[in-house]
Parts: sequence; structure tokens; C-alpha cells
Amino acid sequence: MDRRRVVVVAYEAAELLEIASITTTLESANWHGALPYYEYRVATPGGHAVTTATALILQPQLTLERVTGPLDTLVVAGGIGHEDAAGNALVVSHVRRLARESRRVASVCTGAFVLAAAGLLDGRRATTHWDQARLMASRYPEVVVDPNPIFVRDGNVATSAGITAALDLMLAFVEEDNGPELARTVARNLVTYLQRPGNQAQMSMFVSPPSPVNSLVRRTVEHITAHLADDLSTLTLAEAAGVSERHLTRLFLKHLGQTPGRYVRQARAEAAAHLLASTSLPIASIAVRCGFGTAETLRQAFIDRYGVPPSRYRLTQSSAAG
Repeated sequence: MDRRRVVVVAYEAAELLEIASITTTLESANWHGALPYYEYRVATPGGHAVTTATALILQPQLTLERVTGPLDTLVVAGGIGHEDAAGNALVVSHVRRLARESRRVASVCTGAFVLAAAGLLDGRRATTHWDQARLMASRYPEVVVDPNPIFVRDGNVATSAGITAALDLMLAFVEEDNGPELARTVARNLVTYLQRPGNQAQMSMFVSPPSPVNSLVRRTVEHITAHLADDLSTLTLAEAAGVSERHLTRLFLKHLGQTPGRYVRQARAEAAAHLLASTSLPIASIAVRCGFGTAETLRQAFIDRYGVPPSRYRLTQSSAAG
């Protein structure tokens, strides 16, 4: 094998940054010695130029209907045009056909909707942009949608979170194909994270949706984030809000999709992640400041939330560590 044929499927209103993240990562790998080299091409329906989600026009190299295998990797991009793409029988049928002729299949962001429409995610665990995960789960009940990871591998099918998660997925592919040293070299060249774990949570409280509409839940959330080191048991929070534990739990489940205890644990873990990445405070001090009490309790919560221990997270993400 003298080349790895990679085809990126694009369509009207696909996200250009995702496509560029895919092709730039592979080109960087080629420059730094990937063997076999990656021969990457963009394919669109009819081979027509498409206007991307950012209004820039992308000229493809291939006509989707005419692409034949075998392929090394098939990648479907996401973007605001994903609804039309997933509803386009021509796009879906040719993605399904090419998947059968590919060593591995992947999607970025809402490109997962196209894979799901093609039946390629049935019975598989998959992810997508966190903001679209609930819709995907309701529309495709045969897919096990996990909104948290940056990317998910299930067999020869991989799905990633939104937009720049394409970099993480492609770096994982480069490492799989060529080893960790080349992947690290490419990451340095792209000035991006080194081996950001796929099971790291894609959404944190710092980029989360707006505060809950319900005023009681909103006040409780504000109290939690401002007093992470205090007693934040459900009983204490309920007493402060002037309601029963049962009623507070019901409100949290309705407006936040999780119990008060779960929300507190998440808020503390994410605050600890922020301190790990932005300060040189000892892990034990961060644990106390964020309400975990001990470094071991923080470690357990951190692994549950991010898939890696605090020390590893700081090593890969900390600006203070440099």
C-alpha cells in the first residue's frame, strides 16, 4: 500500500473549519513522514462547489456518486446543512455504499446525523455536538448517543464532538496509523493539544448553555458555583431554597437533566479543571478549594468526569505548567 485514500464528504452549508481540520492534520502528517502518505480528497453531491456554513465556497476534487473503494477512511463533515444532508437519499445511500468499502468510517460534529440516517450507527455508541445530542438520540433511538466525549470509537466507526474536535479525532487516527511520535509532532506543528483524551468531556460549565429559566434553580446554581468549598448536600441546598429535597431534585431534573448532587460534583470537577490548567496550585489545595476535601476524592471525581487523573490533565492542558 503506497497511500491511504481518505474521502471527506461535504455538502451545502457544511462547516469549513471541520473540513480544514481534517485535511490540514493529514497534510501535516504527510509533511512529517506519514507512510503510507494520506491522499485526501473532498467529495460533494454532483461534484458541485458548495457554499460552506461560513459563506466561503469550497471546490471539491471528487463527485460523491462516482467515488469507488477501497478507501482507507471515509469522513462525513458536519455543519448547519446536516439536516438536509441526512434527509438527502442520494447522499445517505452513497455514504452507506462507501462505508462498506472503507477500512474505517468517521463523522465530525453533526455529520453523525448522516451516518445515523445511513444506519451505520445502529447499535453503536456515538457522539455529536453536545447541543444536538438530545435531538439525535430522539430521532435515532437505535443509536447509543453519549453527549460527553470529544470522540467515540465503536468498532471501525468513529464519531466526534463539534468542529475543532476534528483535530483530536484526526490526531488519534494519525497515532493509530503511524505511532505516537508522529502524532505528537503533528500536534506541535498545529499548535494544538497533545493527545487530548477522546473520553474527556466536551462541554464545561464555562461554555455551558444559559442559566436555567426557573428562578429557584438559577439561584441554587449561582449559590453552588460561588460556594464550592461549603456543604452543598441536597438537604442543605433545599433548606437554603426553602423547599423539600424531593422538590429540589425534581426541579433540577426538569431544568438541568441531573440531580443536585450530580450537578455539584460536576461543578466542582470543572472548577478544579480550570484551576489545574490556569494555576500552579498543588492538587491537594485545589481539592480543598473546590470542595472535594482530599486529593483522592478529587482524583476519583476527575476520572469519572474527564477520563484522566488530575495530574495527567494538568500535564496535557496546563498553561501554568509550561
